[in-house]
Amino acid sequence: MTRARRRRLIRTRRTMTGVALVGSISFLAGMTDATGLLLTGDFVSFMTGNTTRAALALSQGNLYHAAVLISAIIIFVLGNAAGIVIAHISQRRIFVVLGCVGLALALASMMTLQDLLLARFSMIVFSMGMVNAAVEHIEGLPIGLTYVTGALSRFGRGIGRWIIGDRHLEWTIQIVPWGGMVLGAVAGAVLTRLTGAHALWLVSLFAMALALAAMFIPRPLQRRFNQKLAPHQSAVRRAR
Repeated sequence: MTRARRRRLIRTRRTMTGVALVGSISFLAGMTDATGLLLTGDFVSFMTGNTTRAALALSQGNLYHAAVLISAIIIFVLGNAAGIVIAHISQRRIFVVLGCVGLALALASMMTLQDLLLARFSMIVFSMGMVNAAVEHIEGLPIGLTYVTGALSRFGRGIGRWIIGDRHLEWTIQIVPWGGMVLGAVAGAVLTRLTGAHALWLVSLFAMALALAAMFIPRPLQRRFNQKLAPHQSAVRRAR
């Protein structure tokens, strides 16, 4: 086997592993999003929608709902930040991030009392922010696990570039998170309608199962799915 062929095979394996991982995590995100929306009435990962709804609530004088949605946006951002920190300090970053997502969802599933419903909503939103740190790119192509608007935008721009003569097809990978989100949302909606709030338990178990499956991904390969530190940051880290 030539060196060039070996490199192509390794790159193909990395890409296929990344695609399977992104599709599975997007499926999890879709399940959580549909379950959270049906249980709370608000989006748990669609922050564009929450921003618009918060503005509408403010215009209507509904300050409480506006505050809930604005706090959800802040919590989502903090969840993303927490996910990056967890991924950075972990050896098995995908396993640990997904495990933390599963734990957060399990904790949310226990908050069934009326006084804890807002806390449950916040915990689900936090987990949806955190899950984005599990995979950030595949072979240099940015991937959004809960931000399917961005994926569809990149997919559409890829079609435009193909029409004008660019025959690279890497952009087609952007349809994977959208497809995973759709299928996951259908599954989450069905589970919620059948089991009610208990659906969150099933979603958390699925997150745990994904975390365990990620243990079989070699650590060097896992690191390739996350953004690297800038050179000066790496130097500072080594100095410490």
